[in-house]
Amino acid sequence: MKRGMFGRAAILAAAMALGLSGCSSPRPREAREAESANGWKRPPMIASVRRAQASLIFTGTAEPGARVVLRNDEGVAYAAVADPDGKFEIRMAAPQGALLLRPEIQMGQDAAPSPDRLLIVAGGAGPIAVLRAGGPTRRLDAAPMLGAVDSDDRSLLASGQVRTTGGRIEIAVAGESMPVETDGEGRWSLMLGSAGPGEAIRVAGREFVWPGPGSPGPDLQVERAGAGWRVGWVGSAGARQWTWLPDAAPAA
Repeated sequence: MKRGMFGRAAILAAAMALGLSGCSSPRPREAREAESANGWKRPPMIASVRRAQASLIFTGTAEPGARVVLRNDEGVAYAAVADPDGKFEIRMAAPQGALLLRPEIQMGQDAAPSPDRLLIVAGGAGPIAVLRAGGPTRRLDAAPMLGAVDSDDRSLLASGQVRTTGGRIEIAVAGESMPVETDGEGRWSLMLGSAGPGEAIRVAGREFVWPGPGSPGPDLQVERAGAGWRVGWVGSAGARQWTWLPDAAPAA
């Protein structure tokens, strides 16, 4: 990788951190009601997941009173209705293997699909994450400081979450390092430019080796790659995406 790979990454990282911070905090009820009155329907936002015996329970926010649906292309669907504050909870049996779901809301005859995809790996025993084409993956499980590396034919985007909120962490790749701002939840993201398979990414002193993209195959590919899971998937625009999800650090 050439020197100067970070370029304008500090500006990009700061902008992305602000974007993540903005969508992670629920908006006031009055603002949501005004948006609804104007006919603007925002897609649902998946905020968290927890396991209850053999079930997975997802929580998030959507239009108040909207029917929130998680569905895949094979017709599997799970649904719940958002309460007056826009909060919802969807419970599903932990799937076998991997599952990719598309969130959407339904209000009367109108539907608003989300550009995001909800990924469940190994029935919930592996990573659980919200994928977005062109944006950073958001891990919902207990992820390491580097939560994901997203790539396509043009770019490479690293992202994650640390315990320090509203501060800085040090990211190093190919002998270059730079501080990156974290948002109010400790989330960060950084555009890395091009990198080859086997490139080491160091986050706050911990090293992760990116295995690179895989070989094209079915619409959803989930496989072990290096110390993590490599996922090939197709975004809302039909473009092939690759997401690498590093394993969480073993418990001490």
